[in-house]
Amino acid sequence: MSEQNVVVKTDVVLVGAGIMSATLGAILRQVQPDWSITTFERLDAAAAESSDPWNNAGTGHSALCELNYTPAKSDGTVDITKAINVNEQFQVSRQFWSYAVDNGILTDPKEFINPIPHVSFVHGADNVKYLRARYEALASHPLFAGMEYSESEDFFTERLPLMAKGRDFSDPVALNWAESGTDVDFGALTKQLLNHVASSGGTVHFGHEVRNLTKQSDGSWIVKVENLRTRAKKTVNAKFVFVGAGGGALHLLQKSGIKEAKGFGGFPVSGQFLRCTNPELIDQHRAKVYGKAAVGAPPMSVPHLDTRVINGKPGLLFGPYAGWSPKFLKQGKITDLPGSVKPNNLMSMLGVGLTEMSLTKYLIGELMQSPADRIGTLGEFVPKAIGKDWELITAGQRVQVIRKKGKGGVLEFGTAVVNAEDGTIAGLLGASPGASTAVPAMLDVLQRCFPREFEAWKPTLQQMVPSLGQKLSDNVDLFQQVWDWSTRSLQLGGASDSVPAQAAPVVESASV
Repeated sequence: MSEQNVVVKTDVVLVGAGIMSATLGAILRQVQPDWSITTFERLDAAAAESSDPWNNAGTGHSALCELNYTPAKSDGTVDITKAINVNEQFQVSRQFWSYAVDNGILTDPKEFINPIPHVSFVHGADNVKYLRARYEALASHPLFAGMEYSESEDFFTERLPLMAKGRDFSDPVALNWAESGTDVDFGALTKQLLNHVASSGGTVHFGHEVRNLTKQSDGSWIVKVENLRTRAKKTVNAKFVFVGAGGGALHLLQKSGIKEAKGFGGFPVSGQFLRCTNPELIDQHRAKVYGKAAVGAPPMSVPHLDTRVINGKPGLLFGPYAGWSPKFLKQGKITDLPGSVKPNNLMSMLGVGLTEMSLTKYLIGELMQSPADRIGTLGEFVPKAIGKDWELITAGQRVQVIRKKGKGGVLEFGTAVVNAEDGTIAGLLGASPGASTAVPAMLDVLQRCFPREFEAWKPTLQQMVPSLGQKLSDNVDLFQQVWDWSTRSLQLGGASDSVPAQAAPVVESASV
């Protein structure tokens, strides 16, 4: 009997071997260890698309430094609502990782998480005024305690020597400095989680692409899979399917035929970074420094000079510079975008095309940049930057969500969970802040798709995430407990091993 005529039964199919599928698989292994889990990945390795540390546009997002999460209001004050929400989500992920280390699910935290300060940087009088207001709004909040603010040239030079060299400090500067930030290598994290799923009875198939999904009368799914090496076909019957295929998720959700996916479209944006090749420069900078996006630029374009720890070694990159490709995956096809246009999302996509002219203008400007232009942009952060110390790399694709709105559509820069009403299939669309909120996103999937089981799972889930169902913002004692626990478990010692009870005072300006 040929392989394609054999129907393999499994409880759960995970499509894609990235951080989302790996997280969901690891959680399910704890709450329902008797379920069979089968993972299919089209590439030959785990985390080879957006979860890869060089492909992921941002690491360790916890809203400590990202200025697009703290917009200024018309009265000059700063709205911190989104920053608090993102930080709350990151704390959930951090708690699960701590539990996973304590229980042998994750083996070596230093492989995937390391202390790195998170810093907001601005220059110019108006921007300095904004950053001061941001500090005043955040510093008294328990999740942001310990943040420092400075307009001092000495403070800047001591903390950020690479950025200080050659800088004209007659142009006012300001920093928000959060020593408690981290760098997360989601590629290494994904591999550890998947290793646990596989070693505890799950199966992971690389070089296998899911071609189609068909709903059965009993609520299960027929999953058609092709071995990309041998071209052999496989048929799998699954009670539950999670589509964690990054940019490939939209196509599969469309093929599933579920009504909840109708009207959704995707807009692909690629990213490029300058990666430092000079070890001396890398050694002079150890921080994630985020600036302000240019006027008219989308939130995902926030420039940052970013220390990353990969395979135990620090690296340094700057960007992103936007690119464009019709591919939905870095290793996708040029037919991905046109192939995603359906009668049910055509008006949504046309509507976005008409309303997002500023994004179109921004992308055209980015695509026209020369190597000298890119170094010029880097010069705002590294005044002495020269081209020979930096190489251009292409990061992963980002497929931003287009959602139906009225007769047209709206472009969203976030992550959307899409699930069938009966809970038999779910998928994740969108990007930022993405990987850093993988755990709350997957808990959301479980609650949506397994409401009855979720209640029975709660005792175990609360061991994994002690703050489950609560806001740490509302319970400072619990926050301090889980912070101290996660700091010990994740071996985040040193300057970030505790959260001060009060934020540091403003450092008075020495340059203006």
